Amino acid sequence: MRRRTLAMLLATPALAQDAYPSRPITIMGGFPNGAGTDIYARRMAEPLQRLLGQPIVVDNRSGAGGNLASDFVAKARPDGYTLLLGTAGTHAINQSLYRTLPFDVVRDFTPITHLGDVPNILTSSIERRPNLRNCADVLAAARARPQAVSYASTGNGASTHLAGAQFAAAAGLDLLHVPYRGQPGAQGAILAGDVDIFFNQVGPALGSIQQGQTRGIAVTTAQRVAALPDVPTVAEACNLPGFVSTTWYGLFGPAGLPPALVERINTAVQAVIGAPDFVEWLLRNQGIAPPPVRSPAEFAAIQRRDVASWAEVVRSSGATVD
Repeated sequence: MRRRTLAMLLATPALAQDAYPSRPITIMGGFPNGAGTDIYARRMAEPLQRLLGQPIVVDNRSGAGGNLASDFVAKARPDGYTLLLGTAGTHAINQSLYRTLPFDVVRDFTPITHLGDVPNILTSSIERRPNLRNCADVLAAARARPQAVSYASTGNGASTHLAGAQFAAAAGLDLLHVPYRGQPGAQGAILAGDVDIFFNQVGPALGSIQQGQTRGIAVTTAQRVAALPDVPTVAEACNLPGFVSTTWYGLFGPAGLPPALVERINTAVQAVIGAPDFVEWLLRNQGIAPPPVRSPAEFAAIQRRDVASWAEVVRSSGATVD
């Protein structure tokens, strides 16, 4: 029944421009190959292109905290052929983090679909940091000597940075923040022993945890994640009741995307990410809780809320980028 309804919806001419899509669709990403956004976009692209009958091209233009790709999409034609897999970082945090942006994260984009909430996980190197086996070890080391424990991030003001800043504030710690350019640099620093800990996203962290290179100490969600059921939450492991630090992924188009086209894309994407095999992949391979079916308006409300809430976290962390 769901497939018949979807097919009827996608085929209804009144819902969007005729014959959309009639050529390839590009999904832009603002982070390097192998980042969580890249992994998600490529996994979603295959079933989405089968459903829509046109190729889906994933194009990553990394740099400036995701702003290069965002700027490109903000200036694209609102015809549904150039989309952006954005994040709470690119479309909430960056509005407060950067002194100036060439676009407005709300005004210059059309929210289409919420793709899921993204947890982080506190990790350390098994070989390089045998003394940091659990959260008690991390807390003890950090409290013994201010700035003695360093944590990597994927960039100044990124969610991986702010999760560490929130953790430090909640636990009363003085940690040393060491930013890197993207996921590969930060993960490499952990494996090399250049830094002590990393609040990595669960999806990109899973490989090194499963291979016995890094240990998962605690997740930043309210409940444990299905991908790592034996890893406690920060609230549990670190005795920090109520601690939560998660972000989200979402699909955006340029401002002015026609409502009928927004609804058509939303419906197609929801069908893909709501399929049982995709839900299983989200849970087991990315640690992402499958999002509830949300309308574009509901996703827009989430974005507006988080622009305000993350502004306070950015202010408290002191993070800023020129």
